[in-house]
Amino acid sequence: MMNKDIVFPQYRKLANSKSFYKITSDRNFEEIQLVGSLKNKYMFEAKIYPEILKINDFLDLVDENYLESSESEWNLLYKE
Repeated sequence: MMNKDIVFPQYRKLANSKSFYKITSDRNFEEIQLVGSLKNKYMFEAKIYPEILKINDFLDLVDENYLESSESEWNLLYKE
């Protein structure tokens, strides 16, 4: 489970660099999804247990498909 001392925001991305995540709390995150030359931005709020577990997986890097990212990487995509 999630470490209570974690400082938000945290940044993650898919290993294929097609989705980038800004995790703003243990229940909220934003996603930038790259599809060809298009960028789709989404905001999510975890309301049910499986969604909360998904955020915990992001934070704990449980799946090898998720990698750490950075604020600068997020900002570069967000501003484009």
